[in-house]
Amino acid sequence: MPTLLLTHPAFLRHEPGGAHPERPARMRAIDEALAGPEFAGLQREAAPLREDAEARILLAHSARHLDRVRAARDAASARDAAQPQRLDPDTVMSAGSWEAALRGVGAGLRAVDAVMDRGSGLANAFCQVRPPGHHAEHDRAMGFCLFSNVAIAAHYARAKHGAERVAVVDFDVHHGNGTQEIFWADRDLFYGSTHQMPWFPGTGAVSEQGVGNIWNAPLRAGDGGEVFREAVRSRILPALDAFRPDLILVSAGFDAHADDPLGRLRLGAADFTWVTDALVEAARRHCGGRLVSMLEGGYLLPALAQSAAAHVRALSQGA
Repeated sequence: MPTLLLTHPAFLRHEPGGAHPERPARMRAIDEALAGPEFAGLQREAAPLREDAEARILLAHSARHLDRVRAARDAASARDAAQPQRLDPDTVMSAGSWEAALRGVGAGLRAVDAVMDRGSGLANAFCQVRPPGHHAEHDRAMGFCLFSNVAIAAHYARAKHGAERVAVVDFDVHHGNGTQEIFWADRDLFYGSTHQMPWFPGTGAVSEQGVGNIWNAPLRAGDGGEVFREAVRSRILPALDAFRPDLILVSAGFDAHADDPLGRLRLGAADFTWVTDALVEAARRHCGGRLVSMLEGGYLLPALAQSAAAHVRALSQGA
């Protein structure tokens, strides 16, 4: 079965401005990496603008948060707007950010529909989207993120497809505080994360356990692939097996790469292949291979391109 790839030119029109690391060139780098003949078998679709996107956002976020982002959209789109609107010191909206954010949400919804429908012939999907999502909390944007794409997708899988237990595994160098906060009190939503600590955003300790559904595996600056793999093997995968998910979602951040300027971990493309293989196998064991991956971080373009290609290659080979 092919892997579904969802992306759209609108993701290039989210313009944080200046030397912001979360820049449109990230999409171009991945586009080039996935353009070769070995990726010809991907089923490629445009990330949709869905009529239900705003209603689905409210599954994970407050109406007040949605209103704030909408107001920032209006300010950024005004004729006299001189520069992007700042939602926090790191998180900004340009005139093209609203469409990009809604298509990011739409990509997650479409991917969930595809993998939950056995008639689609698709086992897994990669959503090549921006802005990222895992720092966005129930009531605020932060850390480059407007809406929590994976949390919205998880709630949607339950509401639309009757999934009883949905898991998110996050291997970004930064802890996904937003996903953790949204999942915190829900026993049927699982969050497992490897991340550098201490580091932005300051969350992600082992002691942060929610209602027994949060599994953090913090790593130290300088840790490499061997330590990362052991953390996944010893902490994340056993907890995931005990949870027995009906769907696995992945927050695929590639800023844990040794060359990335926004982190201090020492992973390489082979480590992203390894963890993808492990998650594909877990999905095979528990949920018929159903897995949706959504792009989070990764800011040095060559490392991002190489790592994303390794990830998608492993998804395709495991489909």
